[in-house]
Parts: sequence; structure tokens; C-alpha cells
Amino acid sequence: MAETIVMIHGMWGGPWYWENYRTFFEGKGYSCVIPTLRFHNMDPKAKPDPVLGTTSLLDYAADLEEEIRKLDSQPILMGHSMGGLLAQILGSRGLAKALVLLAPAPPAGIKALMPSVIRSFWSVLLRPNFWKTPNRQTFNEAVYSMLQLLSPEECEKAYDRFVYESGRAASEIGFWQVDPKKASSVDEKKVNCPVLVIGASQDKITPASVVHNVARKYGTVSTYKEFPNHAHWVVAEPGWQEVAAYALEWLDKVLSKRVPQ
Repeated sequence: MAETIVMIHGMWGGPWYWENYRTFFEGKGYSCVIPTLRFHNMDPKAKPDPVLGTTSLLDYAADLEEEIRKLDSQPILMGHSMGGLLAQILGSRGLAKALVLLAPAPPAGIKALMPSVIRSFWSVLLRPNFWKTPNRQTFNEAVYSMLQLLSPEECEKAYDRFVYESGRAASEIGFWQVDPKKASSVDEKKVNCPVLVIGASQDKITPASVVHNVARKYGTVSTYKEFPNHAHWVVAEPGWQEVAAYALEWLDKVLSKRVPQ
């Protein structure tokens, strides 16, 4: 039976940005499931549901857990950016046979607010009550922080598909120190499956130094790989194939060693 990969998108995104990875991994015999996070199945040009603003990481995780538990077998969880943090949360609940974290957002306890990260969210941070309203980066912020390796035409095409994101979820990641529910917390002792953490040297919104600390959190079960010629948009920027190929090779290796439960 084919192994299943659940691909979890990040902020402002949707299943659309996994198109390359889905084609690649299905071509290698994997089955891919790509959920849409709550309130993200909207028209990018429409006004967001105001409830999105107060949607928590824990709400996203609950929805994903419900979908994962419907599967016939324990899947691999592959997450990008905020999706990488959600994959960590779900992994700590025993829901994954392996985690593949692509430029993941860090869990509570890891400092993330570097100068480039603040610049990436500047227009969001200036909004009144940003922590409880839907938000979206400006085009220039998206290019600076995530899309800088794409052509101008590709930047516009990607940005035109960006939807709004939860102010609460963003705050739970960036300002975990003042979150009473500690929504972004992950108990690393409960992550017992193999973990691949991929960083990108040119990433400005989840800098490689932050991502490396995510890998350190999981100790001996984690493998860290940094790609010097990549930025945040490892799912679709030029050369994405080398990142996907590395993840495939790692998965094939760790799954061949895994003892069936």
C-alpha cells in the first residue's frame, strides 16, 4: 500500500502551492492528501470572514487531526512555514510516522522575531488589533520575505492567490510569551518519529538560524539540512526539485528502517 503524505500549507496559502510537490511525490508512488486550513478556501479578492481573525493554531490543528484520523494508516506529515509548526503539534500527538518540515515556523520557546521577520510583518503589526483581525501582507512584503527568487511575473501570480490569515494564529507564533494558552507549544519528548527539518539560507520570514533551532529541539530524532541557494518559497521557487528530491531520499531511508507497528 502506498505511503500517504499529508501536505499542510502555511500562512496566506492553500493547497494550490503544493502542486509541484504533489506531482513529484505521486510520481514516486506516494499518495498525497492536501487539506485546506479553516477559512482559507476563499476568493482572494473577497472580504474574509471576520471569525478568521480569532482562529487559533489549535483550531487548525483540531481540523487537521480530525482529517488525519479518518485515514486508513498513519501518514507522513509535510508542512511548510506555519504548516510546519502545525505538523510539529500533530506529531506530538502521535499522528505521524515521519515529519518533513520545510522552512517551518518555530514553536513556543524559540525566538523568532528577528529584524527581517518584523519587516516581513510590518504592515500587519501596524494594524489596530492585529492579533484578532484577518490580515495579509502587502505585495512588497511578500516579495521581500518569501517570493524573492521568483520572476516578477511569478511573484504577481503567487501573490494574487494569497488569502487572508488569522491575526490570532500569527500572534500565537510571534508572541508566544504572552499567549495564556501557549497554542504554539510542542512537547518535544512526545515527538518520537523521525523529523527532517529543511532550512533555506536566504529565508527572511523563517530565517535559517531559527529553523536550525527547531531541528535542535528534537535532538536525535531530527535531521537538519540547509539549502544555500533557496529562500522561503521552497515549494515552488527555482530549484524546488532539489529540495523535494532530498526529502524523498530521506523518507525512503527512514521508512525502510521503520518497524511496522
